[in-house]
This record gives sequence, structure tokens and C-alpha cells, in this order.
Amino acid sequence: VTSYSCLSYFREHVRTHSGEKPYECKQCGKTFNCSLSLREHVRTHSEERPYECQQCGKAFRHPRYFQRHVRMHSGVKPYECKECGKAYSSSTSLQEHVRTHTGERPFECQQCGKAFTRHSSLQGHVRAHSLEKRYECVQCGKAFRWSSSLQKHVRTGVKPYECKECGKAFWYPVNLRAHVRTHTGERPYECQQCGKAYRCPANLRVHVRTHTGERPYECQQCGKAFRYPANLRAHVRTHTGERPYECQQCGKAFRYPTNLRAHVRTHTGEKP
Repeated sequence: VTSYSCLSYFREHVRTHSGEKPYECKQCGKTFNCSLSLREHVRTHSEERPYECQQCGKAFRHPRYFQRHVRMHSGVKPYECKECGKAYSSSTSLQEHVRTHTGERPFECQQCGKAFTRHSSLQGHVRAHSLEKRYECVQCGKAFRWSSSLQKHVRTGVKPYECKECGKAFWYPVNLRAHVRTHTGERPYECQQCGKAYRCPANLRVHVRTHTGERPYECQQCGKAFRYPANLRAHVRTHTGERPYECQQCGKAFRYPTNLRAHVRTHTGEKP
């Protein structure tokens, strides 16, 4: 059995040289050189995210992204920069950081020549050129420029975790548990520094940063750090050009939900 397993890995490796991609997605026709890559790809059609974080409820399609996320909670950062000693939870983050020392920008836009330190930044930039809507809902066929917009659209469906007390429903069990505490009044997560208590561990972690000054969410492109992940995500869009908040009436897109809400009022005539 071990011998067969090793042989299959060897064959998959050989395909990286030969270019052979025998595993084809029946939904879109895209091909892959190994069965694992095909299985992971199929989840982009189904939105299946089988790897769920027990701490915060966030779910992932790929085990490697899940493992990287878990390390963010644990604080383990095994990848250290030899230049400055800064440590990271993933090898990809370290590679991106190293480019801030070398100045290397290996990902170049073929249309305008602008170069980026990260492939994801280039992808966002290229879509801003083409305005390509490549993320399609398998349920209704509607297409979006950004994966985040598609995810929001998909979630217009049923929320599976419902509160027995008031009927409010949630996407993740961890959110339901935190909500139930609004009924019970339970606040089990207490700050060791000032005694303030919270219903969920995420809120406690955010609060603790007001004491420590910690800003753990760092932009890999420019190094600017933030206390909250939402602030980092909004900042990253200034690099990528991503505008995930799209007006359903005219298609105009925005970086921030506040800007979209203000724009929608130009259609409705509503005053803030």
C-alpha cells in the first residue's frame, strides 16, 4: 500500500514536468494534474467549506489555509525572516515579507506593466482593468467581479443555526452560541487586566489590544498594521483596487459599504 502511495505521488510530480492534466472538472472543464487539486477546485462551485475553526467558526475549502488560520489563534509563527527576525504563521507570508527587503515585485500586469509583491494583488488589479465577472453563482448564474461579492450573494439563502429562544438564525454555530448569551446574560470571557467581561472570545481578544497596543493584522504590501481584520481588509483594497460592494441598481462598485449606502440614496432619494 505504501509503495502504491509513493508511486502515485511520483506520477503526480512527473505531470508537473509533462504538463499532463488528466483530472477534469465536470462542471467547468478545468483540468488538474492531481485528484486532490480537482477535489479542492470542485468546492469553488459548491461553496463547500469542510474545514471549520472551532474557535471562531470561520470555514475553509483547503486544509492548508485552515492550518494557517489556526496558527493565527495559537500565536505560533514558525517562519522567521533571516534579515530582520520578524516571524510569520505561514511560509507564503514570509515570502511576501522578504520582498519588502529585496524590493522584488514578481507579479506584473501584462496590460499596464504595474508590478506587485503578491499574486492576489495582481489578480485584483487585472480584474479592475477588464471588469471581468468571473465568480458565478451556480444557483442562479449571476456573476460577480470579486469572490467576496459572490459569497455575500450566496448567503442570501437559509441560515442553518437558529436560536430556540427568539428564532434569529446564523451562518455558524459559534455565532449562535454567542447570541444565546444575550438571552442568558452570560459573559464567560473576562479581561485579566481590568475585569471587563465578554460573551465571545473574539470580543475579548479585540478588547485586550486596547491595553497592549497590539496591531496583529499587517498589510503584506506596505507593512501598515491594524487592530482589526476588517480595517486591514479595507486597507488592502487600496492596493488591489477591489470594489466588492456593488450597487444592484446600476452596477457601480465601491470599496466600503458606507460608500455604497450613500450611493444607493441617490437612487432612492432617502436622506441619511
